[in-house]
Amino acid sequence: MVRFGDPLYTPEYAVKGDECAVFNTSRGTVRVRLDGRGAPIHVANFCELATSGFYDGTKFHRFVPGFVIQGGDPNTRDMTPADVAAGRLGPAGMPGTGGPGYRIREEFTSNPRNSHVDGALAMARSQDPNSAGSQFYFCLGPQHGLDSGYTVFGTTVEGKEVIASLRAGDVLESVTIERAQ
Repeated sequence: MVRFGDPLYTPEYAVKGDECAVFNTSRGTVRVRLDGRGAPIHVANFCELATSGFYDGTKFHRFVPGFVIQGGDPNTRDMTPADVAAGRLGPAGMPGTGGPGYRIREEFTSNPRNSHVDGALAMARSQDPNSAGSQFYFCLGPQHGLDSGYTVFGTTVEGKEVIASLRAGDVLESVTIERAQ
């Protein structure tokens, strides 16, 4: 969970602009082209977390039909899928409240491609616009009401049917970063 006073973090990862994230889930694989030009801080942060193994073994913890499927909370790593789906307290805290211990600056006001289309990958945050950390979501259909408040940093290029099948408790086995082809 990002707390008031957590530092704003500037990632060290050098964005190349051709990164793709490959999400290996318990339901299948999703490939996302990351937008390093429009959201360089979010892409660099996500790439750092992914390459460090931060997301490996976490569970998707929030599913709202026709809206979003959300993951990226380290609190879910040591929980059973059933406990995550039920919203039970885990050893590290409640699902949906964990993060990396820092926050990053918003980029929805500067990203010219900040569009919550079907399959968009964006960062979740609290009420503070500069509070994203590790939690992300995939849009389940267009959600343009979020465009002015949440940073989109990727677009799904393969696996929308996998995203549509994900539910709370499903496992994010790993995220790898590859170069676009």
